[in-house]
Amino acid sequence: MSIPEPSALQDPLVLKKELVGLFGHLQKIRKELAALSPPGAPDHFGTMSEQLDAIVDATESATNSIMESVEGIDSLMNEARTYCQGGKLGNLFDAVTERVNTVFEACSFQDITGQRITKVVNSMKFVEERINAIIFTWGKEELAKVVVEIKEEKDPDKKLMHGPQLAGQGISQADVDRMLDQTDIDKLFG
Repeated sequence: MSIPEPSALQDPLVLKKELVGLFGHLQKIRKELAALSPPGAPDHFGTMSEQLDAIVDATESATNSIMESVEGIDSLMNEARTYCQGGKLGNLFDAVTERVNTVFEACSFQDITGQRITKVVNSMKFVEERINAIIFTWGKEELAKVVVEIKEEKDPDKKLMHGPQLAGQGISQADVDRMLDQTDIDKLFG
């Protein structure tokens, strides 16, 4: 939007045109805010934070499992080393120990990943706080009056696929087993 010359501001038609343009921009902002937080809609920011936290937890769990397994391998290798006296087998044990140490070093990615995801979550929280402040200023009731059309997914099957669920959410394997017994499964595959 261009700023009119001071002499042009004296013209009531120009002023009216600028006010109508400003009103139009405010209406667009209002609709976008309503789209972010329609009544009854899920909390998108909270959901993103939960998903990122779940990524950190799953990564940490997998990394711990890998490191425990590698520690076990290293212990077994050290025990096996006591049964031989150097030579080719000793060289092989040394090579395995080097690989074990490489795995330990590689597992440090989890700590860095967690730190980076935490930065993203903090940035999202900052944006969420700013948006909530604007929504509070405008008023949730006022924004709820705005009709917002949310674009539907182009892939109708995408609504059915929710990917990995957070702990305690989604359908459990026990629920699936109750829905389909082995006879039903056998019928599906002929």
